[in-house]
Amino acid sequence: PQPRLYLNMATATFNAPALIARKRDGLELSAAEIQEFITRVVTKDVPGEQIGAMLMAIYLKGMNAAETIALTKALQTSGDVLSWPQFPSLVVDKHSTGGVGDKVSLPLAPALAACGLKVPMISGRGLGHTGGTLDKLESIPGFSVKLSAERMAEIMGSVGCCICGQTETLVPADRILYAIRDVTATVASVPLITASIVSKKVAEGLSALLLDVKVGRAAFMTTLERALELGTSMVDAGSGAGVRTVGLVTRMDHPIGFMIGNAVEIAESIDCLQGRGPRDLTDLVVLQGGHLLALNGAAATPAEGEARIRAVLNDGSALAKFRDMAVAQGCTAAVADELVRDPWSVLPRAAATTPLLAPHAGFVADIDALVLAVAVGGMGAGRAKTTDAVDHTVGLQLCVCVGDELAAGAPWMIVHHRDALSSALVAQLSSALVLAAARPAVLPRAVGIIAGTPATFTEF
Repeated sequence: PQPRLYLNMATATFNAPALIARKRDGLELSAAEIQEFITRVVTKDVPGEQIGAMLMAIYLKGMNAAETIALTKALQTSGDVLSWPQFPSLVVDKHSTGGVGDKVSLPLAPALAACGLKVPMISGRGLGHTGGTLDKLESIPGFSVKLSAERMAEIMGSVGCCICGQTETLVPADRILYAIRDVTATVASVPLITASIVSKKVAEGLSALLLDVKVGRAAFMTTLERALELGTSMVDAGSGAGVRTVGLVTRMDHPIGFMIGNAVEIAESIDCLQGRGPRDLTDLVVLQGGHLLALNGAAATPAEGEARIRAVLNDGSALAKFRDMAVAQGCTAAVADELVRDPWSVLPRAAATTPLLAPHAGFVADIDALVLAVAVGGMGAGRAKTTDAVDHTVGLQLCVCVGDELAAGAPWMIVHHRDALSSALVAQLSSALVLAAARPAVLPRAVGIIAGTPATFTEF
């Protein structure tokens, strides 16, 4: 048998190769061993070659639930952990595994704050075809996504919500592991994805966490089986780290709402906060907010919570929270006031807009979100690597959704662009639209819920 790693460091030395070999051979690592390995990753006592070898061993052999929870906790405690004793049992957040047109966080955070909860939402930037919440917010003149823990606490007290980037001292081990995962082909590992996502969320000092697990051709997990594997793992990890956690499985085949991009998605988020957003976007905000209110005990049932979220979207109180958050995060009062009154009076606009027309009459049977996401990313709205600059002005504006009827020659999309539209780009965008002679059945976004300990899936 391989020698075990003893943690009495006075009598035993750290044996990284032995630990890697045990995981390579499919054996279980103890919580103490995982914690010691991660601690030494941060202190740079484990070289990159050994980190890469351990990541590959985990990728190939997997981790059970106990190991995944231990890895999540080790990453969570590798740096600062936020704490909110002044807001007992009020601090909540959500995470989406990534979608197209997925702007739910933007209206959800202020809606939850309007219901009395505290939301220290730490978000990310776009990479690949998934748009980043921070990139969208930076299209607002003056909006800063860089906040210290102290400033976050101030805004939580005065406004109730903030949306910002990860600080340098929060979960530093994950940054080290992710950089190595990216170059060692070990990104697509459920235990590693779970620990990376959940550690950053539980390090926020939450009492409740909602995970939006996307499934479909434009999601990271394209099949329900894979989505449930990831969702169950993440819910178990969140619960194992001491945070009340649920997962909602939602479809990601068609774009959410009508807008895809950066500034255009801010404008649509304001529409939602004004009580007149696209139905599917509003329904997702209401669904997720309602479950978070119930999970945190602020509502007796998800249905009661949903009614409260819908009310604050309709009465202007969620919109007022977004305005106050914008001021607290660097916008002038004048810009924030104009933003919530008329978003396009302050948001940057694309140099040109061009409609795409329906080639013939029919019912919209499909709008392929992945095709559109890849196209708009190529236009400059996204980035292929982390150092790429983002064009906040370009984007896509759908005029229809699945199930709608289109006349021949009617616009089905408006392209917001900087450069002249090439015939190749027009063909790429046009390939996303499928028209049919009969109206198709439209499936609901929500598929089911993952909850309990251990986590189990229940279909809606």
